[in-house]
Amino acid sequence: MLPAKMAAEASGAENPEHIAWQAGLFACFGSGLIELGGAFVAEKLRQATPRAALLSTLAGIALTFISLGFLFRAYAHPVVGLVTLAVILLVYFGRLRFRGNLPGGLVAVVLGVLLSWSMGIAPVGPLPDNSLGMYLPIPVAGDLFQALVAKDSLSYLSVIVPMGLFNLIGSLQNIESAEAAGDSYPTRSSLAANGLGTLAASLFGSCFPTTIYIGHPGWKAMGARSGYSILNGVFITVICLTGSLSYIAWAVPIDAGMAIVLWIGIVIAAQAFQETPKSHAPAVVMGLLPGIAAWGAFMAKSGVRAADYGGEPMPAFSESMLARFQQADIWIEGTFALEQGFIFTAMILAALTVSVIEREFIKAALWSASASLLSASGLMHSYRWTPADTVLSLTPAWEWALAYLLMSLVFLSAKWLLVED
Repeated sequence: MLPAKMAAEASGAENPEHIAWQAGLFACFGSGLIELGGAFVAEKLRQATPRAALLSTLAGIALTFISLGFLFRAYAHPVVGLVTLAVILLVYFGRLRFRGNLPGGLVAVVLGVLLSWSMGIAPVGPLPDNSLGMYLPIPVAGDLFQALVAKDSLSYLSVIVPMGLFNLIGSLQNIESAEAAGDSYPTRSSLAANGLGTLAASLFGSCFPTTIYIGHPGWKAMGARSGYSILNGVFITVICLTGSLSYIAWAVPIDAGMAIVLWIGIVIAAQAFQETPKSHAPAVVMGLLPGIAAWGAFMAKSGVRAADYGGEPMPAFSESMLARFQQADIWIEGTFALEQGFIFTAMILAALTVSVIEREFIKAALWSASASLLSASGLMHSYRWTPADTVLSLTPAWEWALAYLLMSLVFLSAKWLLVED
């Protein structure tokens, strides 16, 4: 949406923000189509992929983009963060309960709110001045159609297609996570409902696709059942349609509930080891690494931006920055390459590692060959420089494609060149 806004500004468009929003509608609509279409083929991919590969990819995301961020925040505001974390540890790790059967999560949030107000963390900003009422969704089919027929619509596909595929794979991994926790859901109907929900969202003004929610084992361990999903949907619907979200955000800071999210991330990461064969533990670790690398790239780029905060305009991200990282023995170009398509990379590396552990070398070669194809298509490791970031470019990443192809040949030759230890 930001590139669409910048392009509109450069062309002198009257309302660049509106054009960016329309681009978001198009992206949401495209993502819904991809997930809906993938519902009819994704189960075959799930059956062919080792559980270690599916769960370790989620674990990498949980450790980095969920757990570490909230852990940093907990230690930035330790009175709120650590006290509420203690409650969560006692209730969910210690498997204790409060007298009177008070929900542990509720106690943690209420305690977090009280501590936040006493420590000056809340209220968050000035008191909202919007009025409460009933704001029913308004169809925006006309704006969506304008986005679909816009002259720049085809250029958006370079973002929509890979992001839609990442979303599809992520939903598939969450279905596997739920099954590992003891709850089996049909892949086709789950993904189809997800895709239809995303399409409906785009028709009513949302730029953001839905996804099958991460953290099923954690929510289940907290006592959530089918009623949780119903109440969750009802509650979110009420706050979205009444304008009350701004008041909740004002009164209840993120710090009050972050210990719960930190717990969810820990449970997801632990499940990857608990619900896979012990011998596959190295494959789980292999699957963690690309997610950690993607998070590392995010942190490194955020650090570069922060270093120029308040000074001269930030210099453009370019290859010149690579040498400065290399002086510190940080090969950041490898991190940037891993960041792009890291969900695919994590799943494939873990899957081929499982195949090697089980001495199924043809399977390992096929997984490596699939990585070569994805690299050649630009869905993995292909990035380009922008003024303030590195982004997916969808141009063939030939060097990585060749490397994976040679890996495939190594695995194929293992039967004849190697002997059992």
